Amino acid sequence: MKALAILPLVLLVGVTPADEKPTPKLPVGKETTYVTGPIDKNGYIDFEAAINERLSKGITPEKNANVLLWKAFGPTPEGGKGMPPEFFKQLGIAEPPKDGDYFIGLGKYMKDVLKIEPGNFDVVADQQSRATQRPWNAKDFPDIAGWIKANEKPLAVMVEATKRPAYFNPLVSMREKDAPSFLIGVLLPTVQKCREVVVALTGRAMLRLGEGKQQEAWQDLIAAHRLSRHLSHGATLIESLVGIAVGQVAHNATVAYLERADLTSRQLLDRLKELQDLPPLMPMADKVALGERFMFLDSLQLIRRGGGFEGAGKKPTEEELRGLDMIDWEPALRNGNKQYDRMAAAMRLPDRAAREKEFDAIGKDLKELVKKNRDFAELQKLIKNGAGDKEIGKQIGKEIGDVLIALLVPAIRKVQDSSDRAQQVVRNLHVAFALAAYHKDNGRYSAKLSDLAPKYLSAVPNDLFAGKSLIYKPGEKGYLFYSVGVNGKDDGGNWYDDETPGDDLRVKMPLPALKSRK
Repeated sequence: MKALAILPLVLLVGVTPADEKPTPKLPVGKETTYVTGPIDKNGYIDFEAAINERLSKGITPEKNANVLLWKAFGPTPEGGKGMPPEFFKQLGIAEPPKDGDYFIGLGKYMKDVLKIEPGNFDVVADQQSRATQRPWNAKDFPDIAGWIKANEKPLAVMVEATKRPAYFNPLVSMREKDAPSFLIGVLLPTVQKCREVVVALTGRAMLRLGEGKQQEAWQDLIAAHRLSRHLSHGATLIESLVGIAVGQVAHNATVAYLERADLTSRQLLDRLKELQDLPPLMPMADKVALGERFMFLDSLQLIRRGGGFEGAGKKPTEEELRGLDMIDWEPALRNGNKQYDRMAAAMRLPDRAAREKEFDAIGKDLKELVKKNRDFAELQKLIKNGAGDKEIGKQIGKEIGDVLIALLVPAIRKVQDSSDRAQQVVRNLHVAFALAAYHKDNGRYSAKLSDLAPKYLSAVPNDLFAGKSLIYKPGEKGYLFYSVGVNGKDDGGNWYDDETPGDDLRVKMPLPALKSRK
């Protein structure tokens, strides 16, 4: 909505009489509106209803992890007014009651329970971060131990939630009754809160590991991994990116578990099997092909009806209404769909080099599009002066679509890089478990990674970024292996926070010491 608010075009439409069948305000079809309905009484496609119908297919409330997440968060995860009734209707549940044993964020816990002033939150927040990375005891971080204990009941619900087979998070905006769809205004209040849930789960896992409760620690870790995968199956890029971020937190804690837990070879392989059986992260291309496309189409429809711009709500002039009706929206719709098809196809290319080449071409074309775009003030003049001229109407429609494409097209290279990193992190964790099992059986780590197959891994995964074997350096008491990461360069296994920064995705045993607090 923020991007659209800068556009000064003001075009409003009338309402179809109740006794008449609404005439679609946009050319309906697979290549234009992508979906053919439902169409509301004003002639607009309800894109919210259309996408939720697709996302919820085959998912009952009993299968939906998100149902239990809401029962653990309560009706207002981030405070405020909460969600519209339609959201809970889509979930198939009643709105959670106002009061309950709901998850307490660390900020609220520090303020309400510990009575810490906001300016002094940093010390406890730093303890929270460290508690997820190495085993600890309650005496080490008593405030974090208290916070985890205070969340015992909601965390139990959340662990159960992660065991469910599906995740459906309805996209519902705060629109008025019978108002057209407004996808760009959807609310996602639980998504960011899931970050803190994973921090609590991994923190509790490290606490339990410090107490020698290896099995209980593992149950928290695998729940964190499952929640990461669930989030990746939401419709939006935001959900996927949060899923990736919490997956990294879960990975770091799991590597610490792998170093400290005294497990047999059989136990290690059983845990590896649990990780391998997790559902895959949903491809980012799927988000672009559906969720992001629908955002674009719904936003274009927003322009068609005159909503969401400076001055929206004023009574339209006859001149504006004629100009609106004059616009040919088909070129904008077709061009937008072609753009989203092209992006999704590029993101699905299996060869990274070919994918990068196509991303370069898409980026170049978008830059050219931006150069050619007129601003909306100039387009508005054309609308007023060209009412009734079909050729001008077609050109204006195309240009409006081009402007919107430039505004809404996601940074596909960056999100794909994030997805690729996440996939490599998953591969690395599987290799680390296989190495630990090999060590248990042989009293040493393997001389080369290929020795892990087929007994410990059916096949040793390659470096996704290099297209060849991971770099592996065994030592007398440990090992280092890594992927070269996004930059494609061998940085010696260094990450961004090392003294000599790099972007290699690594696993190192023994684990390096945590950075000292500043």
